[in-house]
Amino acid sequence: MKYTLTEQNNTLIITFQGDLIGGSDSLELMDTINDKINNGVAKAVINMNDVRYMNSSGIGILITIFTKFKNKNGNAVVSNASDQIIKLLTITKLDTVIKLFSTQDEAIEGV
Repeated sequence: MKYTLTEQNNTLIITFQGDLIGGSDSLELMDTINDKINNGVAKAVINMNDVRYMNSSGIGILITIFTKFKNKNGNAVVSNASDQIIKLLTITKLDTVIKLFSTQDEAIEGV
């Protein structure tokens, strides 16, 4: 699992690349997200433009990120998901909980 983190308008942008399948990087990512939340970042956009595949561990990562922000009265949304990822989020009914946006800019405005 590869990712990059940036901030824009007090919103954490988490950009995943490749396959979102968990791994040892997930603990590091969650620690970093906790630090950001503790330092006042209340919103996140999860950019999935470069995600080719996502398994149940990847779904768990999305749920964990979403929950961390919601528990601190914040919000997290998904942007740029492929049709395959949208289908997976629809089948698991996560699309009813996590808002999906077509572009990162729309997501930043809508988070």
